[in-house]
Amino acid sequence: MMNRKMLKQAQQLQKRMEQMQEEMETLTVEGSAGGGAVTAVVTGKMHVLSITIDPDVVDPEDVDLLQDMVLAAVNDGLRRAEETVSKQMASLTGGLKIPGLM
Repeated sequence: MMNRKMLKQAQQLQKRMEQMQEEMETLTVEGSAGGGAVTAVVTGKMHVLSITIDPDVVDPEDVDLLQDMVLAAVNDGLRRAEETVSKQMASLTGGLKIPGLM
């Protein structure tokens, strides 16, 4: 049976989790590829907001390279967002791995 102190701690953790979820909506990170020729902006909720391509790297004769850079930039952005969210979650939970949380 949960005592009052544990219940209060659980409620505080739940409130902090809700606040963090809201913060993840506004958190943005940038991934890049090709030395910054292609950038992708990703939210803490893992949504890609934008992709920017330097016109100088657009070569109609080598579309594969551009596709690879876009893919790499998006994956870099997603990786950075996941790392940022994981660090914030770890600070919130004291490093405990709680199932069902990001």
